[in-house]
Amino acid sequence: MSQTPLARLVVNGEAHEFTGDPRRTLLDFLRHDLALCGTKKGCDHGQCGACTVIVDGRRINSCLSLAVMHDGSDITTIEGLGQPDSLSPLQRAFLDHDGFQCGYCTPGQICSATAMIQELREGWPSFVSGDLTAPRPSDEELRERMSGNLCRCGAYSNIIAAIRETMEAEA
Repeated sequence: MSQTPLARLVVNGEAHEFTGDPRRTLLDFLRHDLALCGTKKGCDHGQCGACTVIVDGRRINSCLSLAVMHDGSDITTIEGLGQPDSLSPLQRAFLDHDGFQCGYCTPGQICSATAMIQELREGWPSFVSGDLTAPRPSDEELRERMSGNLCRCGAYSNIIAAIRETMEAEA
């Protein structure tokens, strides 16, 4: 006898049904049920950003969100942004600029940066936004917008360089 789905989600363009424990986080559903292990479990408290995914165009910490909350949602993980033989421009820039050291935070950083670039295109303000019409955000603004993603290795300047290169290539 098949269980009634608690949620129907589209993950990286593919439809999935969630029938598990309604207390299961989106992070655990992605990693354990769908075997999408690019999304990392760091702190499991929403403080590090290693679990960042894009849900309906917005970046979220998947460890703080239940899978059942995303019925009808379109979810993109690092695996949905590119593959080793077909990297996204941001993934390529991270490689070119050494935007990682141990790599644990990298999937969350890239998902967050992908959504952040879209936020900038749409004119979303941040805490440090001085001018929303400026042709390019300052490094300070990029750092503020990425502040929810921590890197224990301290590759921040390389991450900002990768983001900047990607944004300038798209301009």
